[in-house]
Amino acid sequence: MRRLTIRARLTVLYGGLLLVAGAVLVAVMYVLVGQRLPTTMKLLTRTGPPGQAPTDVDQLYAAELPAKLRDAALDDMLTTGIVALVLVTTVAVAFGWLLAGRALQPLHRITETAHRIAAAPAADRGLHERIALAGPTDEIKELADTFDTMLERLDRSFDGQRRFVANASHELRTPLTLSRAVLEYAAHRDALTPEVRQLTELLLDINLRHERLINGLLLLARTDNEMLDKSPVDLADVVAHTVTHLTPEADKADVRVGGEPSPAPTLGDPVLLERLVQNLVENGIRHNAPPDGWVRVACRTLPGGVVELTVSNSGPVIPRYEIPGLFEPFRRYGTERVDRDRGAGLGLSIVRSVARAHGGDVTAEPRDGGGLLVRVTLPLAPDQAVA
Repeated sequence: MRRLTIRARLTVLYGGLLLVAGAVLVAVMYVLVGQRLPTTMKLLTRTGPPGQAPTDVDQLYAAELPAKLRDAALDDMLTTGIVALVLVTTVAVAFGWLLAGRALQPLHRITETAHRIAAAPAADRGLHERIALAGPTDEIKELADTFDTMLERLDRSFDGQRRFVANASHELRTPLTLSRAVLEYAAHRDALTPEVRQLTELLLDINLRHERLINGLLLLARTDNEMLDKSPVDLADVVAHTVTHLTPEADKADVRVGGEPSPAPTLGDPVLLERLVQNLVENGIRHNAPPDGWVRVACRTLPGGVVELTVSNSGPVIPRYEIPGLFEPFRRYGTERVDRDRGAGLGLSIVRSVARAHGGDVTAEPRDGGGLLVRVTLPLAPDQAVA
């Protein structure tokens, strides 16, 4: 019974109750009719001459014939009752199946809405949907209205959070830009002492770190919304451009960067997809093990209508249980927050947000020799959308 659906269980329950009630009714009728039928009967026909006492044959018919008639009537009634009970139960089960399906339609609607919200690329997408169940005010409608109220509150909460992050980041960019301009002006003055010049350069580094943090927060807030305007993008071009662009930084860090791009057409925002690849490569460069460190970037088209981007790198050994935390904002493995050369801890968070905004996903797994293998899957672009 536990493996049956609610509709099947309700149908079985209705049919079982009707079958039991009908069986009890047939049994009661059988007993009552059996008590009302006579067990003996006097026969009008005699086999001997008038005035003569009944023979043994007369007594035998008088004793057996009423019992046979009684048994035949009861058997006929029982057979007819069982056949009628089976037919009525079959029809009742069919109607019960239809009625149970109709009664459970509101629950199916609630379940479908919950599935669509759960299947959204991110937890806060799809919260604008509502069940808006119409009908009488009963327990199911009360459940649907409660679900709608919960979705509305969650939607407002996530929208407020996104607006706060975006507004706060915009407000912080202006003073940071001004302070950077003042520090750069002061750093180029010839009258500065070596100590003051060193302090100015340190403040410029701190200011740059804050700007990166704010830009990351802005990008994270932007990618919280699903992409509406998408254009054809070949990840092979993005990989080639990113590898060329980051080669000087890799050479400075004494890390080798190589790309193996194959055609991987998808639809999306070119700037965000470039940022996705750039963050993965930068993450591989910064969290590496020079002087023999390396980063490999590859993309390809897979069966099933998806394209795959993989970025692998050497580096320290990372336990598998630490992997999920690396995609959380401000989480970094094996580094301190004050380490300004390792970024703000938003790189992989932005990668996951961009991938989900494009209807894809990202996974990571540790390499046996150290480092990470990050795999991003995105929907394949339709043939008519790719030039």
